[in-house]
Amino acid sequence: MASSFSSLLVVVTLVALLAVVSCGSDFTVHVEKGSCPTKLSLVTNVEVSEVEIREKGSNDFLECKGSGTKWTLESKEPLKGPFAVRLTLKNGGYRVDDAAIPEEWKADSVYKTKIQV
Repeated sequence: MASSFSSLLVVVTLVALLAVVSCGSDFTVHVEKGSCPTKLSLVTNVEVSEVEIREKGSNDFLECKGSGTKWTLESKEPLKGPFAVRLTLKNGGYRVDDAAIPEEWKADSVYKTKIQV
């Protein structure tokens, strides 16, 4: 009886640990009204330390200006999507989604990324 109870306790503990570890929320990006081909105004659903955008065909990420949940990227030339998003979390870790904002993005739209935070 004691060994079956111990086995059950181990299983319950493992399930609880897996549930806690896999609990993450999807990182979303709201492209705000007022965004246009030369300006992306973004609002994120969680506070992050840094947001960078990489245009289609580029190897380099461009640093957005802002803080917390509000970020802006301005360019003299029209920006080319789809856009990869790289963010730095408050704890120092970073995450990347290579196609977070689609090529045919629209202002006042929310895009769910593949990033878990």
